[in-house]
Formats: sequence, C-alpha cells, structure tokens
Amino acid sequence: MLVSAIELLRERGAAAVTVDAVLSHSGTPRGSVYHHFPGGRDQILAEALQIAGDTIGVFIEQASTIDPHTALDRMAAFWSASLTDSDFRAGCPVVSVAVGASPGEEPLRDTAADLLDRWHRSLRAALTDVGVPTERARRLAHLTVATLEGAVILCRARRSVEPLDDATAELHLLLDTVVPAG
Repeated sequence: MLVSAIELLRERGAAAVTVDAVLSHSGTPRGSVYHHFPGGRDQILAEALQIAGDTIGVFIEQASTIDPHTALDRMAAFWSASLTDSDFRAGCPVVSVAVGASPGEEPLRDTAADLLDRWHRSLRAALTDVGVPTERARRLAHLTVATLEGAVILCRARRSVEPLDDATAELHLLLDTVVPAG
C-alpha cells in the first residue's frame, strides 16, 4: 500500500493519495487499510512521504560521500531514470507534498521541508568537505536542489530529459569554479 501511495504522490500529487485510490492502485482489500493504517489517509500519506524522502535522502547522502560532481551526476541519473521509466509521469514525491498539501496538512508540509533540508545538508557537507567555504556551500546546495527539482518539473512538462541534462551541465560548470572535477 505504501508503494502505491508513493507512486500516486509522484504521479498525481498529495491530493490523489486517498484510501480508495491506494486500494485501487494496490489491489489491497479495504480491511487491510484499517488494520495497518488506523489513522487512514493521513497516516498512509505521512508514512509514504517519510519513506520516499528518506530513500532519496540516503541516496543523496551516499553519493555525497564521494565528491560534489559525483553526487550531482548520480542525482541527475536518478531523476533521469525515474522520469523515463515512468514515461514522464512521475516527479518528486516530496516536492508534490511541499507544493500540493492542502490547508490543514501543515505537518505534512513541515515533513517535506525537513526532508528537503536533509538533502540540502548532505550536499552542503559534500561541498565543505572539499574546502568550499561554509556560506558558499550553503548557497550552492540550495541552488543544486532547487535547480534539479525545477528541471524535473520542466522534464515532465516537455516529456524530455533535456532540461535536466542542461541543468546538470550548467551546475557542473558552476561547481568547477569551486571544486575541480576529479
């Protein structure tokens, strides 16, 4: 059920994650929802968001332990594969909540913000680890997350990975000014 909820988040946004939609997508009987998720939709959505964000976060953390250029390449490859494998239907589940949570779903929006901050911290650490000054690393990490997430949106709209490829190439040029490619 959580895999289905994550897929719905990626493809249709937070509003699409309803109990009925998750049941239909997963083929799970209705009784299973109330057994595993007594909190209903809110619990399903919260757990799906956390799992998706943590999964991406671990991926970024692992890629960031090598060097900033490798982290960027791996993040771009992840999003490129995600986009093409879904025929450009799937975007970022965390961003879908950050921008699409309904009024009254502030805890979900806060969780999305925390997850995005985690990704930012990983990239910032990768930059400071190779000698980029702290303030510059902070700004570059924000720019990287914002640029890649924006590129994913453009890719979905255009049904092409060209915006992601272009964004990645330009980010590499920028990184070259502070971190020579190794």
